[in-house]
Amino acid sequence: MKKKIEMRRILFIALIIILGNNFLFAQQEPLFTQYMFNPLPYNPAIAGTNNYYQIRLNSRFQWAGITDAPITNCLSAYGPNGGKNKDMGYGGYIVSDVTGPTSRTGFYGAYAYNIALNNEIRLSMGLALGLLQYKIDGSKISTADPNDPIPVLQGASPSLFLPDASVGLYMYASNFQVGFSAVQLLNNKLKLYSSGLSKLTSNFYLTGGYKYFIDRDWAIEPTTLIKAVGPVPLQMDLTAKVIYQNMVWGALSYRTSDALSILIGYAYEKKIFIGYSYDLGISAIRKYQSGSHEIMINYHFQTLK
Repeated sequence: MKKKIEMRRILFIALIIILGNNFLFAQQEPLFTQYMFNPLPYNPAIAGTNNYYQIRLNSRFQWAGITDAPITNCLSAYGPNGGKNKDMGYGGYIVSDVTGPTSRTGFYGAYAYNIALNNEIRLSMGLALGLLQYKIDGSKISTADPNDPIPVLQGASPSLFLPDASVGLYMYASNFQVGFSAVQLLNNKLKLYSSGLSKLTSNFYLTGGYKYFIDRDWAIEPTTLIKAVGPVPLQMDLTAKVIYQNMVWGALSYRTSDALSILIGYAYEKKIFIGYSYDLGISAIRKYQSGSHEIMINYHFQTLK
């Protein structure tokens, strides 16, 4: 029992240091290594940029080996309207982030409108509105130090609902894409108990990617995601993916000051996509964990004509 309490305290201290905020619930947006396979939560302008509807699921098990380590799930569904021009898109997503006794759940609806800049390039503009729930399960909290402020929560389960919003731009063509978005825009104050007060901070994302075809079978696709949220330094994901016959892929990824990652995946008849990634930590918390695992499943419905 004592070891479990120590590991839990290590996790909370590490999270607070990494996220640079007053309280764990001020944590920023959920983290995914396979961000390129579920982009709607990062940028609502993605909705409607393909000519089919799709469902995407990412499940992340972070810091294996640490008690009560974060588990993050994201389910999204989106696609174009059925009109002739297909210049609008709709969608929604649910994000769940659980770390021990704490949890954050978001429910969002998204709308996007895209226009042609020329014969090849289009620009999409998107908006997402949603509701966030923050919760602490006091029955799961136990500490060795009776002077800690956390014991006031033991046996209690405070919960708070807050509105949320995000906006985004996304420029794309058949072989490249670049996007910019701002999420968690409302900067709501978060207070779940008498001495715990924090403020949610806006996150800004810049994404980009280019698909280069070597021949009929092989392609290389570098992608990047740059995240800015004060006062934390910029964080960048750099990923290089090799694709064979649009069916099998492998990739290497680097997240600054955090992890090196390996990604693999398989596409069945261009409808079902399955992927897996493993993160090898390079930050200070690597001493207490054995890596992070992530699973991705996508399904593409029939192309709209």
